[in-house]
Amino acid sequence: MRILIAEDEHLLADSIADALRTEAFAVDVAYDGDGALERLGCNRYDVLVLDRDLPVVHGDDICRRVVRSADPVRVLMLTAAGTVPDRVAGLSMGADDYLTKPFAFEELLARVHALGRRARPADPPLLRRAGVLLDRARREVYRDGRYIPLARKEFGLLAELMRADGGVLSAEDLLESVWDEHADPFTNTVRVTMMKLRRKLGEPQVIVTVPGHGYRVA
Repeated sequence: MRILIAEDEHLLADSIADALRTEAFAVDVAYDGDGALERLGCNRYDVLVLDRDLPVVHGDDICRRVVRSADPVRVLMLTAAGTVPDRVAGLSMGADDYLTKPFAFEELLARVHALGRRARPADPPLLRRAGVLLDRARREVYRDGRYIPLARKEFGLLAELMRADGGVLSAEDLLESVWDEHADPFTNTVRVTMMKLRRKLGEPQVIVTVPGHGYRVA
């Protein structure tokens, strides 16, 4: 899942991003409304965590533009304005959820997870294919009953391939969904991570390369 944080308090924005990255999400950050709109125009996001009082372009205007554009991104409005009229106004303009500052990171994570489930077709909590069991909630992977410890990006890569249920995903697809905007599309990041993942999964190979197209789980 890919998430955009639009928040002008740099320390808060970076803290939220770090917390979400520990959940194996790909996270981008914008510190003003103009930067948020630029990223929304270039990338496909599942969830937008949107500070309502952004500089340059106000968060309310961003929310309205997202709604008008029919962008499927789910909007979690994050603001210090927490009165009932404030919450009603935010939800009425199209926000999917509303969280007031200060907040607990655990609640923010739970709300992002909930919005992510609405942004994508629901996945079962356990994904199984080719002898591999992936537990999304516990972030655990087993092959033929053997526990396989994976790094965050390795887990994210395998989860995307398992979700595809045998479908082929290109390196560009995987880079878009598992990494953030700082990943260089001209590097071999996906290939190197794939090599490490395959080594950990062991033989016989579970992930098949489809020449000229990408990868799939056998």
